[in-house]
Amino acid sequence: MASVTKNYTVEGMTCAHCKASVEEEVGEINGVFDVEAHVEQGRVAVSGEGFTDDDVIEAIIEAGYSVKE
Repeated sequence: MASVTKNYTVEGMTCAHCKASVEEEVGEINGVFDVEAHVEQGRVAVSGEGFTDDDVIEAIIEAGYSVKE
């Protein structure tokens, strides 16, 4: 399986703590190699293989934020 990078638009991130919370939750997903949250753009880039959009969305919600479709 090839590695992929997907971007998600996240609402509600406003600070470094927000960034850390999202990166920690998403980083725990099996198959995720790298997570980079960009607070200014309201985006999260997720790299890895074998993870699903639902996995990432659920983790972002668990961190306390919402994903804009």
